[in-house]
Amino acid sequence: MDLKLYKWFDKQKKTNVIKVKIINITKIKNWTHNQDSIFHNSKRFFKIIGVKVKTNFYKKNWDQPIILQKEVGILGILKNSKNDKYLLQAKVEPGNKNKIQFSPTVQATKSNYSQVHGGKKVPYLNYFKNLNKNFLYKQSEQGFRYFNKFNSNILMNIKSNISLKQGFIWVSLPELCRMAKRKNLLNMDTLSVISSNILHNITDNPLHKFYTIKKWIKNKDKIYFLKTLIVPLSKLKDWNYNGKAITHKNRKHFSIIGAEIKTNKREVDEWCQPILKGKNLAISGFLVKKFNKTNHYLCRYILKPGLKKSVLSCTVNSSDLKSYKKDKNLTSFQKKIITNYFLNNDLKENKIYDNIMSDEGGRFFHCQIRYVGFLLKNNSQIILPSNYIWVSHNQMINLIKDKKVDIEARLLFGSININKLK
Repeated sequence: MDLKLYKWFDKQKKTNVIKVKIINITKIKNWTHNQDSIFHNSKRFFKIIGVKVKTNFYKKNWDQPIILQKEVGILGILKNSKNDKYLLQAKVEPGNKNKIQFSPTVQATKSNYSQVHGGKKVPYLNYFKNLNKNFLYKQSEQGFRYFNKFNSNILMNIKSNISLKQGFIWVSLPELCRMAKRKNLLNMDTLSVISSNILHNITDNPLHKFYTIKKWIKNKDKIYFLKTLIVPLSKLKDWNYNGKAITHKNRKHFSIIGAEIKTNKREVDEWCQPILKGKNLAISGFLVKKFNKTNHYLCRYILKPGLKKSVLSCTVNSSDLKSYKKDKNLTSFQKKIITNYFLNNDLKENKIYDNIMSDEGGRFFHCQIRYVGFLLKNNSQIILPSNYIWVSHNQMINLIKDKKVDIEARLLFGSININKLK
């Protein structure tokens, strides 16, 4: 990060104060906590509900709590087309491990920008409201944690000069590229907008035709299914739901906790909310290989309880990097990829990306993912399991536009190719 930008960000750290206190779920002010769900008294924002999952894609059926937020939020970045700079804000979130990160120009749910909480107006919102449908680039959120949640990802070009509000700064593309290599600096929503606006390569020689990939996905859809049924939180067999928190009975996976927040630079100065707490550092990794002088990404077909349709994901995903060898949800193929490539220190020079980034801190507490991109040598031979396929750079962009790529794969693809941002 450039010295000027570093000094500005360091000043924001000092002026933006946030204090987070973990409290019992029953003590969350302005929220109702009953046997069925946890929801805000305004009946806006989001809810914590329970779902039962029935599937033939995974080895077992299961149940879990999940976040229900029917509103489509706005994630928007303004770009000054005169100097090719992007407007970001330094934003504090209760779930950020480092408290403050670079967020999009606008990052707001409909409840936030409608001022349901009685707080201040969202700056620069007028640039992103009431847009033509061509601008509304809806993308899904975490499919194991959100239930059918989408946000509009918008990159808006402007030519006119605008007044710079407190906490906002213009950033160049070279600066963004350097920031993407720093731990927990660009927040998840900034990366989401970036990943939705990567440029096509002029030359792209795919291994498979695009219709072949789509047909491959459709054939998988005929074989596999995943169905969800909303149930009361109290009916979740695998989870403990008491006055303190919602936790897995075997202490696996995430938990739902309560948080009391006080800050000085948000739309409201203090509030309470439930928040999802991750268990350990996660990992999302892509194997990348050149075919026909074109980068291809090894994608995995997957079904998730919070997504209505199947998507393509990274080569490997695990919610617990520390104990991945014991993870029964990971195949032997995925474990070998992590061991032989992503964590192999003898092959560091093959890593085209390796960094730790946070999940969005408004809903997720201290949830971090290590994102790794590993470039295979041309003579490397890998026998692919049936749910894997190689996808070229331009095909990845087209699949993202078709909403067929999950958020973890999008963020990693965007981080690897951030220098190709529009």
